[in-house]
Parts: sequence; structure tokens; C-alpha cells
Amino acid sequence: MKPSQVIQLLRRYESRNVLYTEADGSWPIVWERAQGVHIWDAAGKKYLDLTAAFGVAAAGHANPRVVRAGQRQMATLLHAMGDVHPHALKAQLVRELSRITFERWSKGRTTGKTLLGSSGFEAVEAALKTAVLATGKRGVIAFEGAYHGLGYGALNATHRGHFRSPFRLQLREFGSFVKFPSARAELKTVEQSIRKIFRCEKIGAILVEPVQARGGCNIPPREFLPLLRRLCDQHGALLILDEIYTGFGRTGKWFACEHSGVTPDLICLGKALTGGFPLSACVGRADVMDAAWPASTGEAIHTSTFLGHPVGCAMTLAQIAEIQRLRLWERSARLGNVLLDELSKVQGPKSEVVCVARGVGLMAAVELVLPDGKPATQVALDAIKRLLYRGYIFLPEGEHGNIISLTPPLTISAAELQRAVGALAEVLR
Repeated sequence: MKPSQVIQLLRRYESRNVLYTEADGSWPIVWERAQGVHIWDAAGKKYLDLTAAFGVAAAGHANPRVVRAGQRQMATLLHAMGDVHPHALKAQLVRELSRITFERWSKGRTTGKTLLGSSGFEAVEAALKTAVLATGKRGVIAFEGAYHGLGYGALNATHRGHFRSPFRLQLREFGSFVKFPSARAELKTVEQSIRKIFRCEKIGAILVEPVQARGGCNIPPREFLPLLRRLCDQHGALLILDEIYTGFGRTGKWFACEHSGVTPDLICLGKALTGGFPLSACVGRADVMDAAWPASTGEAIHTSTFLGHPVGCAMTLAQIAEIQRLRLWERSARLGNVLLDELSKVQGPKSEVVCVARGVGLMAAVELVLPDGKPATQVALDAIKRLLYRGYIFLPEGEHGNIISLTPPLTISAAELQRAVGALAEVLR
């Protein structure tokens, strides 16, 4: 099928407000296949992927070991019965998630317990349910610029009005928003704001991304998470870390919270968890989970048809093994230094915009600002379209779409990163 025919079918039969298309056919491309760090479109053109498909392909697109694990499982057991009759891989997976989180952080003194889901927002909503059950308090503190998904529970903690406003009539809005700090000097004001909310509201949790992804690769000072940990401990609230984007080596550590040595009460995982299958997880400290969730009496109060899908479990176990075998968190840290150095050179003498680079590991961005201080949204979008024509896939992030993000597969080479950033610099100049 020709790419134009695919787009025509989607325009005719898919709901509006999903796919954005340019009238001249320059956007989007139609993906045909993917391997490693490359994408091929339906016309046979090859692209270097600087997005890892929203951070999913951490171990590379169609990683052979992950694919084989999924294929073997599909031939053996394609579906099981979530909360009724289990399968062995689900047991192995929840044990492995405990090992790489709470057992590793506590050197074996503490275990974790997991609620599995299908999409990232389901992991967030499982965490929100855990918080209200454990504390009896409905309120949640979240942060400006936060993106935690678009389900009705998660929307209460997703900040951008673009996502929340159309559905406010059906939201209880139990989230309170505080500024997400970018500098150490802002921490005192952030602390005062949080303490005020604790005094005025019944707050059961603080929900935060260690690095904001959709918000524009916003990196807080190192002292931020320790501050939140102390505040939660003082006020009897749970600290929930949304590591759906930042987990599994993306920032140069297994999990981004490890940069500041903070252990959460609950951690939400997804995206790179499976390498390409819809599965997510909310992993909580065992005592917290046991205090929140009652023993089953035969009818689970939080479940789904595809809970703990056997194919997803098989692929997740293989993906975790690949991350460990290739030590991708170390590769991310090393290449992240190369990437940030290259991005710092993007600002050219003839550039019409100010380019501000930031990043941690292989999670980086260039923010484009006009000389008058306004977001250079159109410049960023035009650059991304030109780069697509040249064979590079980038994404815009941030509320104004003026931040060009880079979250490539962790298997990318230094030469490929340099080539991509070089192309970005040429376009912007």
C-alpha cells in the first residue's frame, strides 16, 4: 500500500485529533520496519531514529533476543487469565522487578511488590490508588510541566491545560501543582509551596518525574528528590516516582532516582520495560503495598483482561537481560557526555535563535528561543520537518513545542550521534 493511501484511510476511518498531517504530504512518514537505531518508511527510505519511538527501543528496535522471546511465547501461550489463573512468567517478572528496584536499592533488606498494567498511565493510576488506600488521603501534589498520562486518574496530575481542559467537567481534580525547579535557588520556594499545601489539604502522595520528558527534558537540581523524600516522611505521604520515560538506563543509571540516592515508596515503569509490547508496572515497597491492598477474596478490585500478558512478560524479562548484558546504563552515561558536548556547539554565529542545550545520559534536548525571549516554536517545527527530509527522526517537546528532544536507542554509536547533531546544527544555521 502506498503511503498516501495509508494516510487517506486514516483520515477517513480514524478519529480526528489523533494523527497530524501536512496537506503537502511532507508529514508524517509511514513506518514499514525498524532495526537497531534505524527506521525504514513505506517508500523504502532509511532514517536514523533519535526518539527510540518515545523511548521504548532502549535496547534497539526489534532487538533479536527480545523478539525471539516474544515469538517463542506467542507459539506457546498467547494469552492467560490475568488475576485468575496465572502463568509462570508473570511470577518470574514480578520477582525480577523487585530485584532490580527495592532489593538492589536496599541491598536485599527490602522487597518490592508489583501491580502490572498495559500502558504507562495505568501504572500511574495504580500508584494513585495505592496511595489513597495506604494513607486514606485523596490529595496528590504534582508539578508544573508534568506529564503522567491521559487516563482520567492520571489527568489529575498532568499539568498542561491542552490535555486537561476539555475534560474538566468529568475530573474531580485532586491534584495540586507546584513549580518544577530548574535551579537550587528555587528549592526554598518549592518547599514553602508544598508545606502550605500539606497544611491546607489532605495529601496522600507526591508524584514526580525525576526528569520531565514531555515537559522538555527539564532537569531539577540534585537536592530536589531528597527534599521531596523528607517532606513525604514528615507528613505521612508516599513518594511516587514516574520513571516511565527515565527508567532502564535512559539517564545513565538504571533509574534516574539513583543520581540523588533517593528510594521512592512507589515507582512507575513502562516504555523501555518491554522494548515494544504494551506492558507497564507499578512497583511498591512491600510493606506499603501490603498496607494498601487487602488480600484477595476472589474478586480483585484492580485488574484487567490483559494483566500480566505472557508475551509482554517474556519480552520484559529478555529486555532486562539485554540491558544487563550490554550494560546500557553505562553506555548511556558515556554517550550522554558526548551528546551534550555536541549539542553545546549547535549555536552558530549566524543562528537566528538562541539554542539552550541540556541533558542527562541519553535524554537530552535543545530549547529554541527567539531574541525577544519568546519560544521559537515555528523554527523548531520547521527544523524537525527538514531533518525528517534528510533522514533523521526528532520530536518536539514542551508546552510550546520549541524544544527538540533526543532520546535515541541506547545502542546508538557516538558517530551516529555526532552525525545527527551535525545535521541539526546545519538546519538551525
